[in-house]
Amino acid sequence: MSENDLNASMLFHRVGGAETFDTLVRAFYRGVIDDPVIAPMYPSDDIEGAIWRLSHFLQQYFGGPTTYSDQRGHPRLRMRHQPFAINPHAKERWLVHMRAAVDSLDLAPMDESELWDYLDRAALSMVNTFES
Repeated sequence: MSENDLNASMLFHRVGGAETFDTLVRAFYRGVIDDPVIAPMYPSDDIEGAIWRLSHFLQQYFGGPTTYSDQRGHPRLRMRHQPFAINPHAKERWLVHMRAAVDSLDLAPMDESELWDYLDRAALSMVNTFES
């Protein structure tokens, strides 16, 4: 296990486990629901499913249970997001809502930084078009 993997596995437990990730993702979706740019990318008839998927993905990524992969297979983030036109503006809107959600957790500075670093890089990696 690399040092990065070890740190990620510890983050899940340091921040409070599944409950913290559920809180994060629910706060995030409260902002997304009314966002005119990115709300259309989310399944309005399955917000609970979207919440489950993101929460369990993040839990697994940061060292929690492997429930996400057990039920959905490999995350394949870029493939799963390919049907959506994610431009830099959409990425920034996603980050606005995620920033507010992360801030609502009041995490220790090192934990917040580790979580945010991943979220910021992940959002950038989802950009698949520069068209408006």
